[in-house]
Amino acid sequence: MPSFIEKNHFLLRRLHSLTGIVPIGVFLIAHLLTNSSIIWGGGALREGFDGAPFKDRGVAYFQEEVAWINTQVPHLLLIEVTLWVSLAFHAILGVYYARSGSANTDRYPYQGNWRYRVQRLSGYLGFLFIFYHVATLRWGWTFLIPGGTEWSFRYSASTLAAALHGSTTGLTTVGVVVSLFYFAGVSLLVFHFANGLWTAAITWGLTISKAAQRRWGYVCAGLGAALMLMAWMSLFGALAVKHDDARRIESQLHHKAAGLAPKAAEIADTN
Repeated sequence: MPSFIEKNHFLLRRLHSLTGIVPIGVFLIAHLLTNSSIIWGGGALREGFDGAPFKDRGVAYFQEEVAWINTQVPHLLLIEVTLWVSLAFHAILGVYYARSGSANTDRYPYQGNWRYRVQRLSGYLGFLFIFYHVATLRWGWTFLIPGGTEWSFRYSASTLAAALHGSTTGLTTVGVVVSLFYFAGVSLLVFHFANGLWTAAITWGLTISKAAQRRWGYVCAGLGAALMLMAWMSLFGALAVKHDDARRIESQLHHKAAGLAPKAAEIADTN
């Protein structure tokens, strides 16, 4: 007797690919765009920090964007729940499909077979990375963070830098390990999304011919390259930030929002 998944193969395959694109893929794009602003945000800052170094303006822009997301986006909890339900559905079905399929790269070392194998590997490791990322920087599991720094959206750049560095004073050996894990994690997630976007078009019957698949492959490769660049910018931008410098900029933004004059802000910093 066929199982539930086998009886509903057509529907579940399409739901599996759909959840990988919406909401998970859309969130990935938005998340990387926001995080990479720690580098490019200096050119988009609308006001304040006139004459400040480009790097400082990037930190300020990043802080403003993260604060807006955590304080102004409506129904943020509902969005997070939707993401986790979608991620769980996508991951469970993905594991089932990966376990029931077979990679034959040893006999047929073609590009498509290698992409299939890397897609499975990136799914497993990518989910592990997502769990670590959210557990440490969202749920506050500081025992998994070198140095025990707790991430805060009010001090987004400085606490992120400390979490990746492994301390508030500079890069540590354990911080290097965490940063390399982040590098591998974000790279695998971008590949998983870009390659999954290509296979989703086949699943939905949008690219039937080889020519259509090749053209869509160029689009997915271009999007993947752009996302990979943003992912690496996010990581290396945070690593280039010094904790104390970022904390100074974040404090200036808080004082500005509170309407404190420069002198009053200096007094507040000393108290």
